[in-house]
Amino acid sequence: MRIHAKILAQVVLSTVLSTSFVLGSYVQRRATVCNGHAELCDRSFGNVTFVGAHNSYAVGINDLSTNQDYDVTQQLTDGVRMLQMQAHNLSGTIQLCHTACSLYNGGTLNDYLVKVKTWMNANPTEVVSLLIVNSDNLAPTEFDAVFKSAGVDTMSYSPPSASLQQDAWPTLGTLIDSGKTLVAFLSTTADFTSVPYLIDEFSNMWETAFDVVDPAFDCNVNRSRGDTSTQMYLINHFLDQPFAGIAAIPVPFRDHANITNAASGAGSLGEQVATCVSDHTKNPNFLLVDFYEYGGGSVFQVAATANGVTYNPTTPIATPISETSTSTTSTTSSGSSSGAIGLLAISQPQFYSVMFVASSVIFGALSVL
Repeated sequence: MRIHAKILAQVVLSTVLSTSFVLGSYVQRRATVCNGHAELCDRSFGNVTFVGAHNSYAVGINDLSTNQDYDVTQQLTDGVRMLQMQAHNLSGTIQLCHTACSLYNGGTLNDYLVKVKTWMNANPTEVVSLLIVNSDNLAPTEFDAVFKSAGVDTMSYSPPSASLQQDAWPTLGTLIDSGKTLVAFLSTTADFTSVPYLIDEFSNMWETAFDVVDPAFDCNVNRSRGDTSTQMYLINHFLDQPFAGIAAIPVPFRDHANITNAASGAGSLGEQVATCVSDHTKNPNFLLVDFYEYGGGSVFQVAATANGVTYNPTTPIATPISETSTSTTSTTSSGSSSGAIGLLAISQPQFYSVMFVASSVIFGALSVL
């Protein structure tokens, strides 16, 4: 039987196009660099170590209620990949406040998330985590409304179940290819059925102690709601000191930050990571620090070593800012404090705020995480 050449050509072309369409649908775009390293693309999210900024919204100098010198945009640019924050209800708006909004108000969650989204849109091969301390136990639907308003709900990863074992998380490459590069954890009230992308923190990870004033950081389990042997984990590696000798009011020990953030030595981040590996036979997933730039990038070096990659930034990270500096070019945010706190000088309104916080802590009404 003879087949007309023109008809045969049409059949062949149709077959080729159909095959190409099927293959194109099956073979997804594949990220080649993930969080700065090709080696991390095939690595599970649960098997990567990330540097986190403790109270990432609490930015300022000459103020003991702040934990960072640079705002969230600079933090992300320099390599921070977990952003921890405290959420409070202030007159019906979710605000980022340090223990109490009268002590330090870092602005609205919406404004903060808009900044995060802007940076992430410009850096689509970076996976970033949020850790929201739900200080007022707000419903997840309230956070959902803010996430949608800021436009970050569509880039947030929704797991297949409310909790995942450490080795069950998708790879960084998978998250990047799917456009779900934001992983958001909520400390309380998370509800998988209503807002699946707001992931319960303590059924997915455990934490070490916080508000530590002894530089000999241990790696004991402090908080969890799951099987700690199969969970991810976070170490709180920021050193505090008592305010004016009052143990109930721990404040950041900035003068010790170069040592605390170092890659090696007594009381260093590197030393605590080594302790954790010895105790638990696996690296921490999140390294939460204050004043991340102290140490000249040492916190990122520690994370790179844990991940088995080389820390080689294309541009230098930000440098520490003197507490006596009056410049706020890089440190300004939407945050405000009721007055500059100093060990030797403190405004009257903030003194009352500090005393309120102290009495609340003593009676167990507030957490000072």
